[in-house]
Amino acid sequence: MKRVQSTSRLVALLVVVLVGAGACTFDPQSGGSGGGGAAPAGAAEQATGASGTSGPDQRGRPTPAAPTPKPSRTPTPKPTRKAPTPTPSTGTPTVAGCPQGQHQRAVETYLARLGGFGPVTVDGRQSAVDCAAIRKFQKRYGIRPVEGRAGPTTYDVAQRLATTDPARCKAGTGTTFCVDLTRQTVWAVRGGKVVMAPTVTRTGMSGYRTPAGTYAVNYRNPKEWSNPYEVWLPYWQHFTQGMGFHETTTYLHDKSIGSHGCVNLLHADAVRMWELGKVGTRVVLIGRRPGT
Repeated sequence: MKRVQSTSRLVALLVVVLVGAGACTFDPQSGGSGGGGAAPAGAAEQATGASGTSGPDQRGRPTPAAPTPKPSRTPTPKPTRKAPTPTPSTGTPTVAGCPQGQHQRAVETYLARLGGFGPVTVDGRQSAVDCAAIRKFQKRYGIRPVEGRAGPTTYDVAQRLATTDPARCKAGTGTTFCVDLTRQTVWAVRGGKVVMAPTVTRTGMSGYRTPAGTYAVNYRNPKEWSNPYEVWLPYWQHFTQGMGFHETTTYLHDKSIGSHGCVNLLHADAVRMWELGKVGTRVVLIGRRPGT
């Protein structure tokens, strides 16, 4: 009887050892120390074939992992080329990046009459040749931006210059500076010959009207300081009542400000008139600036 009991105890001990070994497997979630320490990564999956979703202490027969489906090789469709979206028409066609302005035909007409800016075709349509001529004109008379577009300022300047009649100025035998106050243009005559073609100017604004009449340059200074307005007046040539010719200190084509009676000039024109003039040079102003 004792031998039977001993045998039974031995069998029971073996069962405990064999069954209990599975319960002490390392649980990665607990960081536990049971069994012989952490198993190598994937060891349980390799030994039992269990999926990674089963716990290490799962009872029963583990189910084999489902094979990972291979991605099907579907041919990638080739991208279709979309037709370019048409640009809406703005009514201002461009030629080589040169926009057409609302005064195209008129500016072409005036530039053809003036000459000196290259060939133009008077047809109201922008071309590379027209654009080059308009740009040259804009650069010469300080019109911004210089883009070849026949806009309002370009039209205004071209019209004033093209309709200026130098013969209206009663010049003397020597050098005469002539100013058309109505058209806001200025030119120089010597010995009956135009030695400086009509160019743009800006005279006195409302309340500071530049008076018409005949005067003479009586004082010159290459750089005069204006006491009342605290500004330098380059190439100053005075002719009456504190008024004179000088290079403008602001954008000449801004008509809203005007001058305080002086005859404003672009830099190149102020230099040229300085070279032509002297004390005693005759000054003739005709007409009247609109709005003064």
